Amino acid sequence: MEKSAPDFFDQDFWRVSEPLLHMEKRKMAFICSKGNLDMAYPALIMSIAALTEKVDVNIFFTFWGLDIITKRTMDSLKFTMQGNTALHLPLLEKFRPGWGKRYLPPSFGNLPGATHLATWYMNKMLEKNGIPPVRDLLEQIVEMGGHLWGCKMTVDLMELRQNMMFKGVSGIITAPDFIKKSEDAQIIFI
Repeated sequence: MEKSAPDFFDQDFWRVSEPLLHMEKRKMAFICSKGNLDMAYPALIMSIAALTEKVDVNIFFTFWGLDIITKRTMDSLKFTMQGNTALHLPLLEKFRPGWGKRYLPPSFGNLPGATHLATWYMNKMLEKNGIPPVRDLLEQIVEMGGHLWGCKMTVDLMELRQNMMFKGVSGIITAPDFIKKSEDAQIIFI
């Protein structure tokens, strides 16, 4: 007999199985190395989902990922098209059937104003769908007990200081410190 695919819309699919309820405290660790708007949301949303399920969460921001927690940049993250081979704009479907699924070439991002337009569009879609801004998600993570960490090497390299970071940042730590904090955790690199 052929095995059927799981039904993701079935409520029973998402129920936590009984053995999982008796596991030790779960831990998740996210490493954010990119500071683009579309790279900030996956880690922040998954962190909130994990915290909702009582999972310990630590997020380590390194290299350009520090833009997500740096006061000067966190409210103006950009969405760039360069290097994004799966970029398409569903909005184009309104103008001509089939255009919404067409992929835009990454070189389209080199056109003057393309990053500004893409960032504006992404922010509009986030707002339209009720998805909070990055700052609000960071505040929610901290309020729920999650920890935000800056990478010491990158902070030193970029000549940043803790007072330049979002108020909820737990501290600036080394990579070995984060490895200790993430022991026995599921590690997700974004």
